[in-house]
Amino acid sequence: MSTQALPTILKPKLHGLRGVKATRLTSGVKPVKITYAIETIENQNEKCLPQRNRLNDLTGKDWIQETVSVWRQRGLGAAHPHTKYERMHPAPFSFQDVARLIQFFTKEGMLVLDPFAGVGSTLKAASITKRLGLGIELSPRWADLARRRLKEEVPGLNGQKIWCMDIRNATEKIPDNSVDLIVTSPPYWMILNKKADHKVREKRLALGLAKSYSLDPRDLGNIPDYPSFLTALARIFEELASKLKPGKYCTIVVSDFKHGSKYHPFHSDLYGAIDQSKLELQGVTILHQTHKALYPYGFPYAYVPNIHHQYILIFRRPKESKKI
Repeated sequence: MSTQALPTILKPKLHGLRGVKATRLTSGVKPVKITYAIETIENQNEKCLPQRNRLNDLTGKDWIQETVSVWRQRGLGAAHPHTKYERMHPAPFSFQDVARLIQFFTKEGMLVLDPFAGVGSTLKAASITKRLGLGIELSPRWADLARRRLKEEVPGLNGQKIWCMDIRNATEKIPDNSVDLIVTSPPYWMILNKKADHKVREKRLALGLAKSYSLDPRDLGNIPDYPSFLTALARIFEELASKLKPGKYCTIVVSDFKHGSKYHPFHSDLYGAIDQSKLELQGVTILHQTHKALYPYGFPYAYVPNIHHQYILIFRRPKESKKI
């Protein structure tokens, strides 16, 4: 994908911001028409925007659309040649969704960190949005595939770096107050290590693709008990908070999951485990995965959900107190 093609793909669809009319339905009451006045945004002098907007390079119209709390997941489609490396990883995420986060929470030339880089979706998104990316990946296999992917899909790397090492060792190499955004999708505990179900056999094993992150004992996906996994993951993000510049953001893409007979609300468990004095939760965006296939889980005996959404947890490092 070329940089020139990016705006068409990532530009949000605007729904008539000049006096938008929406309908609110309430129980037993006729529909009520609500008019939203956005004259202030429409009348912005966009030439002055870079001076007034310290967070990103978006216009007011684009900004407001990206704050909608439900996003529809974007992708290239399974037949696109640039999905080759994404398919190799057992838990990839779309570089287009990552690019939306990068474009909202940073300006061009800023530094983006992914502590669980996988096959480099964040680094690809950073490259095509003209940011600098640093990816940390424990597995040599995935780190090598990420490098190959960037070489093929965004030649030149454009300032992107991949360190193949444990993020817990990498933190000491990253200067404090140096990172403008953390964006990542961490391991979902050891759910990829469970016995292969019909979906895994069909989508992974039959195609000769990996079904787990790695066999490395340092891999968080190999921690045997859930509470220990949560604690270890939360401590990593707390340690990374000092690497962020004060007031900057950390966005974490996760999904709830079922392991055995137990349902784990991973997104809320992770939020509860992170020290809010280091990273304050600012909001949650739902990422609707409309492309996923349906499977008859539990039929005809019990309810088992087809989980077709992820959560984007949006944290912020508190700003330092102003000296008086």
